[in-house]
Amino acid sequence: MASEETSLRALESLMTEFFHDCTTNERKREIEELLNNFAQQVGAWRFCLYFLSSTRNDYVMMYSLTVFENLINKMWLGVPSQDKMEIRSCLPKLLLAHHKTLPYFVRNKLCKVIVDIGRQDWPMFYHDFFTNILQLIQSPVTTPLGLIMLKTTSEELACPREDLSVARKEELRKLLLDQVQTVLGLLTGILESVWDKHSVTAATPPPSPTSGESGDLLSNLLQSPSSAKLLNQPIPILDVESEYICSLALECLAHLFSWIPLSASITPSLLTTIFHFARFGCDIRARKMASVNGSSQNSVLGQERGRLGVLAMSCINELMSKNCVPMEFEEYLLRMFQQTFYLLQKITKDNNAHTVKSRLEELDESYIEKFTDFLRLFVSVHLRRIESYSQFPVVEFLTLLFKYTFHQPTHEGYFSCLDIWTLFLDYLTSKIKSRLGDKEAVLNRYEDALVLLLSEVLNRIQFRYNQAQLEELDDETLDDDQTEWQRYLRQSLEVVAKVMELLPTHAFSTLFPVLQDNLDVYLGLQQFIVTSGSGHRLNVTAENDCRRLHCSLRDLSSLLQAVGRLAEYFTGDMFAARFSDALTVVERLVKVTLYGSQIKLYNIETAVPSVLKPDLIDVHAQSLAALQAYSHWLAQYCSEAHRQNTQQFVTLISTTMDAVTPLISTKVQDKLLLSACHLLVSLATTVRPIFLISIPSVQKVFNRITDASAQRLVDKAQVLVCRALSNILLLPCPNLSESEQQWPMRSMNHANLIFALSRDYRNLKPSAAASQRKMPLDDTKVIIHQTLSVLEDIVESISGESTKSRQICYQSLQESVQVSLALFPAFIHQSDVTDEMLSFFLTLFRGLRVQMGVPFTEQIIQTFLNMFTREQLAESILHEGSTGCRVVEKFLKILQVVVQEPGQVFKPFLPSIISLSMEQVYPIIAERPSPDVKAELFELLFRTLHHNWRYFFKSTVLASVQRGVAEEQMENEPQFSAIMQAFGQSFLQPDIHLFKQNLFYLETLNTKQKLYHKKIFRTTMLFQFVNVLLQVLVHKSHDLLQEEIGIAIYNMASVDFDGFFAAFLPEFLTGCDGVDANQKNVLGRNFKMDRAAAVPMPSRTCPRSPRMCTGWSTTCATTDSATTACRRAL
Repeated sequence: MASEETSLRALESLMTEFFHDCTTNERKREIEELLNNFAQQVGAWRFCLYFLSSTRNDYVMMYSLTVFENLINKMWLGVPSQDKMEIRSCLPKLLLAHHKTLPYFVRNKLCKVIVDIGRQDWPMFYHDFFTNILQLIQSPVTTPLGLIMLKTTSEELACPREDLSVARKEELRKLLLDQVQTVLGLLTGILESVWDKHSVTAATPPPSPTSGESGDLLSNLLQSPSSAKLLNQPIPILDVESEYICSLALECLAHLFSWIPLSASITPSLLTTIFHFARFGCDIRARKMASVNGSSQNSVLGQERGRLGVLAMSCINELMSKNCVPMEFEEYLLRMFQQTFYLLQKITKDNNAHTVKSRLEELDESYIEKFTDFLRLFVSVHLRRIESYSQFPVVEFLTLLFKYTFHQPTHEGYFSCLDIWTLFLDYLTSKIKSRLGDKEAVLNRYEDALVLLLSEVLNRIQFRYNQAQLEELDDETLDDDQTEWQRYLRQSLEVVAKVMELLPTHAFSTLFPVLQDNLDVYLGLQQFIVTSGSGHRLNVTAENDCRRLHCSLRDLSSLLQAVGRLAEYFTGDMFAARFSDALTVVERLVKVTLYGSQIKLYNIETAVPSVLKPDLIDVHAQSLAALQAYSHWLAQYCSEAHRQNTQQFVTLISTTMDAVTPLISTKVQDKLLLSACHLLVSLATTVRPIFLISIPSVQKVFNRITDASAQRLVDKAQVLVCRALSNILLLPCPNLSESEQQWPMRSMNHANLIFALSRDYRNLKPSAAASQRKMPLDDTKVIIHQTLSVLEDIVESISGESTKSRQICYQSLQESVQVSLALFPAFIHQSDVTDEMLSFFLTLFRGLRVQMGVPFTEQIIQTFLNMFTREQLAESILHEGSTGCRVVEKFLKILQVVVQEPGQVFKPFLPSIISLSMEQVYPIIAERPSPDVKAELFELLFRTLHHNWRYFFKSTVLASVQRGVAEEQMENEPQFSAIMQAFGQSFLQPDIHLFKQNLFYLETLNTKQKLYHKKIFRTTMLFQFVNVLLQVLVHKSHDLLQEEIGIAIYNMASVDFDGFFAAFLPEFLTGCDGVDANQKNVLGRNFKMDRAAAVPMPSRTCPRSPRMCTGWSTTCATTDSATTACRRAL
């Protein structure tokens, strides 16, 4: 005992020193090593048992429990039976004796350690494990402890970690399921007894005026008068101990409900009891009493009461989240909905004392979140099955949801409610599409609710009605590429759009008048514009008028976005039916954009320039964006106009261009400039009217862009305008025959356009005058960047278009492409320039390689292969950082396009490409930890194999007819072996993304080409790959890919199961460190061979060392969990 006492004092001293602020990291490492060595000693647990019973030092207790935890989870099978019995006996006794005095975290850890023993030994060697838990729960003195043990058991046994085999997991789940009815009965009894005990005293006073609230919907929601009466009983006041017990019981129920199936074990009595406790969350009076009484104890009591409501709602939501509902449980489900919506009615009920919003503000925020989760689950999972019940009033439910949504006290709560409405509208839309015959009946049922929803959502996005709340929204800080204001507006407009899809006439008649009101204000600003010394000024100066104008402009901007969002509902089948409405909108948008451009509101001086000027610019930009949204409608109108030869369409397009052209200027703000450019691109790409190039305003843009003396636009705008002009000339116009496309004239104009755009670039050609070569390097780089960014975008925009368009494009670009190839060697050491050039060539290869022709394409490839020597590759990858790596990656992407090309044209390059990949690129990146270049290289190798299989395996007619009888002839074997070895090496590296990619590539090659069955793979590589993959599983280095690795191992092993069991497995076990000979024999014997069903796995694990146990049990679990997937794969 003296030895134990001495050890305890030493351990306490070490632990105190370890956690002391002054202890150095080096000393901490020394202490950690000492503690680890002690834990590894045989019999260390006996000392820990003494420590636990004799110390009050929290650190020592936690360390001792950690020693037990490692012993049980990693070495338990090697512990002698007598020691196990002693541990199973002593730890529960220790818990029972000290559970009231132990710190809660130590008590919980001790509970988990005991549950870990049960996870290993119950019921075979620990038959009274669960019985003891039930006895603890049933004894009033130990009820809290029993509930903690029950929750821990549910967590650890129903959803165990991966270190158990699937068979054991299934056994544990079945054992727990056998106990579910008993457990639920006990928990129901605990909750009911607490409620009944305290309800007696609560019911004696006369009811208060509000205690009998039973709103208009109560008779609809609760068919039984007794149910209504039951839910209207006053909520009892619980003492602290009862609160604690109830919270533990509800936590247990919530976790149990997360995995047990819906069944008769979940009784109506239990559900009713849970709903009783859910009422704690919406009991404002009790919370107010706690705050009024003032003491901290009362305040904590109020919080605990609210927490009971949150826990009860968690239980309800766990049940609600189950989509698979047995027929016999549907009645229970209906009762749950009725009771929950009674609570919803209670929360959203107006009375003299509270408005709905103030009531919601006073409730616990977590309770509101849980209640919103419930409503989301109801709509997304169960509405389709509940809607058919006559007893459930869906329309009345929507009324309550409406009140709940539009009285939310927080923005996040409102967003969540809008999500619920979106789910409901999606459900309604899909229901109507599947039952078109009932469309009118369904819409009539919900029409009033939808119209009300639309009006309220539109009001909520307008400063006119909701200024205080909208001004709280942040419109500056980006989160997921949008501000809080943008998110608010986007989610609101999604609801508006979905209502529009269901009720187009109502939606349009609601939105358009509101838009018109704000447009009238905007269009009326012209009369307030006066001329001042420095230009034009808006003569609105009174503070109140400026504020009203600001609100009106913000609202107009939002409504323009709403109108743009609805554009899709005027096209397609609805084009003719809604033509008049759409034409009205488009004409109004054209008028607004032209008005803004003509009077140049974006340049006008205002009384509050920091507010009103951004507002005016935003309205102008949004009007352009809204008009752009109608480009598909204009394209459809273009087709109709072609048949009817209407002047109205020509006028619309011409006026639009008159509005756009003045904005394509360096004097216009970027936001407005880019909006105009995007609209121009849409007109050129989507609408494609043949007369577009002949419009004077378009010709002005053409002249401005090709004028060498004109100031260049910002890069993004320049690229967009050039794309638009190119597309006007290249893209075929719809509904016109080939002879009507005016190709000769368009081809000439396009050549002139490209000639002008590339003027400075072509002068960089090495053969140019010496003076040109003296241009400073930075200026040269600017010209290359500006030109190639434009040309690359032009090629990319037509890469999927007709052959004629691509032919004209390449004819125009041909000289620039040749210049690029000539310049490439000169800039090979300038990685930023090389990066842009290779991007350009990659786009050319993807879009125009047919037009470039074979000889020139071969010249390009050969130039690249010559330039990218091993020295150059090493310089790019090792010394030039991310830019250099990007250069090599783009070069490899070009080669990927080449090796995928069908036919024999580029086959002569295969040896050079493989040689460059394996002899020059691979040695540089193989040992680098950085993932740069690796993914692209392995994709190149995969595509080389996948698209050029016959380069390696010559398939004969006999082999095709008698598959498996004749082996395919192998060619280029050294290159194939080198590629496979590179794949194998990649599985030894930590990069999980590369691992996953390459494993997918191997599996694809096996699926398509039977890679694993090829003789060379089968005889020289197969078991090397299996060995590597098994080692990865054993060492848990890529746990996220367990399933994929398990399937791959099975697919490889199934090629030669006999060899796997007879040769590979014994050899693999022989090479395993940390496992003695007896353990290896047990593991080998216990592997069972089940070819048809699953990956081989041990039927029973063996005693194992600490180091080995984790890995091998993981392997077992992994391979077993892959069973189903393997069956599918085979």
